[in-house]
Amino acid sequence: MSDAAGAMLLIIGTVRLPASRLDEARPVMARMIAASRVEDGRGAYSYAEDVVDRGLIHVTELWRDQAALDRHFASDHLATWRGAWPRLGFTDRDLRVYEVGSSKPT
Repeated sequence: MSDAAGAMLLIIGTVRLPASRLDEARPVMARMIAASRVEDGRGAYSYAEDVVDRGLIHVTELWRDQAALDRHFASDHLATWRGAWPRLGFTDRDLRVYEVGSSKPT
């Protein structure tokens, strides 16, 4: 899954939207997630609503390399997703990318 140097890219963080918009946002998120999950170079891709803080969405993505992530960032489905943010009230985007090596069970 990793590039020649062995490093994969892990994106982890959160985005926030008004809790009152969750029902409207779910199908939009689901379409973007489904399209992202079939991209070449994607290892993991998930969104999860926080159990305690309604409207806080946890994001986890794993990409084989920078080229795969760049293709994802340039994809039509991601542009459509980002275009929906103002209408859905997304705020407080806090995503970080980390270079990671191999994984192991905890």
